[in-house]
Amino acid sequence: MAGGQKHCFTSRPCGEVLLRPAGFRPHRRSEGRKRPIETKLMRLDIAGFHSRVTGLKHRMVTMKDHVHTVLEKDQELLFLCSKLTNLEDRSRKDNIRLFGFPEHAEGTDTSSFLHSILPKMTEIAFDPPLEFQRAYRLGPKRKDGTSKPRPIIACLLRHGPARQLLLAARAHDPSKQTAMRSALQLTSPG
Repeated sequence: MAGGQKHCFTSRPCGEVLLRPAGFRPHRRSEGRKRPIETKLMRLDIAGFHSRVTGLKHRMVTMKDHVHTVLEKDQELLFLCSKLTNLEDRSRKDNIRLFGFPEHAEGTDTSSFLHSILPKMTEIAFDPPLEFQRAYRLGPKRKDGTSKPRPIIACLLRHGPARQLLLAARAHDPSKQTAMRSALQLTSPG
């Protein structure tokens, strides 16, 4: 025998002689039974993985739907925010800020004070007449009388008189003509 390998001869019932290497053991029947059990376990594992992947696919589709819904809501929210900003800006265009009036000059009714003093100060015959939604001093009352007086905020009912007041303020102070702000720097009478 070549290479020094040992071989053993076995015979089969049919009379054939097989040449097998030394130390070769035929498979036992018990080992053959383990393979179907391992195969069954592998099939169960594969079926479990398949069901998990199917579940994940379903969740992904659901999440895509949720993301799409969230994106739609986000767009709607942006639209509503811009609409709210627009409405706030439009509501502010009829507001004017009045500077330079001493504290407590208006008494208890700021609206009637402004209704009587503004036509005299600006020498404008307002058409339509001045109508205020509200008028008030901005900020908390100051305790010392030496500090700068608080501005008066007046919310007019119509835009026409507010525009007339703004034009009067610009005519009064030409340096403010380029500034687009609804603030009057008028000196109080007296």
